[in-house]
Amino acid sequence: MNDFLQALHDLPFVRLSLIVGLLASVAFGMTGAYVVVRRISYLAGAISHCVLGGIGAGLYLERVLGWTWCGPMTGAVVAALAAAIIVGLVSLRAGQREDTVIGAIWVLGMATGLLFLQKTPGFVDPMSYLFGDITLVSHTDLWLVGGLDLLVGGAVWRFFPQFLAICFDEEFARLRGIRVEVYYLLLLCLTALTIVLLVKILGILMVIALLTLPAATANLLARKLWHLMALSVVLCAVFTCGGLACAYVYDLYSGPVIILMAGAVYLLALLVQKFKPVRLESSEQ
Repeated sequence: MNDFLQALHDLPFVRLSLIVGLLASVAFGMTGAYVVVRRISYLAGAISHCVLGGIGAGLYLERVLGWTWCGPMTGAVVAALAAAIIVGLVSLRAGQREDTVIGAIWVLGMATGLLFLQKTPGFVDPMSYLFGDITLVSHTDLWLVGGLDLLVGGAVWRFFPQFLAICFDEEFARLRGIRVEVYYLLLLCLTALTIVLLVKILGILMVIALLTLPAATANLLARKLWHLMALSVVLCAVFTCGGLACAYVYDLYSGPVIILMAGAVYLLALLVQKFKPVRLESSEQ
């Protein structure tokens, strides 16, 4: 641990990684709470894998067709938002075929992205997008994640009652005149933007784990939704800091260490919950 503290003092990229990780914890915690409570982790997984299709298409258009305004980030945002709307509409209207359609979208996004990357001139390592590396973040990423926190935090503050209603009692929300479909798609779009901007930290394959595991752990311990969100943010920050420290000290990849730490705490929380169950309440939140 002393080595990590010394690195924070001496190495700017370590400090930047830690700051970005802490800022990312805010968006992860707030968005992940809704994902877990609404039980849409599989939808978030489909969105994250479609991001690779957008990244590949963006790189191809930039390098082959010369569309300099279209890069991997632009493609990722477009693909993620499109996937969010598509899987959201499918989940609302497909009925029993929902899992099949969403599974197809999941794999088609990955396959499309890999083909675009293969045909893009120059060496493009898909592993960097699949697994990410928080130690390679830039000051631009810092501003993007900070902006995402403001966007997610503002949406949660403005639409908290509506999101609460669609998460716990969709039929009651409809009776109260709440446009369930609109707020459901808005929630998925916020999730999509969170996934896109944080893929660089953990990669496509692991971003869903940090989006759901801290929130799932908090869901076992919290009684109210805002308690769940706050605890999820704190847990994300703890896992990020702890994972970075362990990865630096033992020369390991930071992403897997963060996820293993989050998974271990979740399993421990399951044991605690078995002997002392806690039920999340929808009232007075």
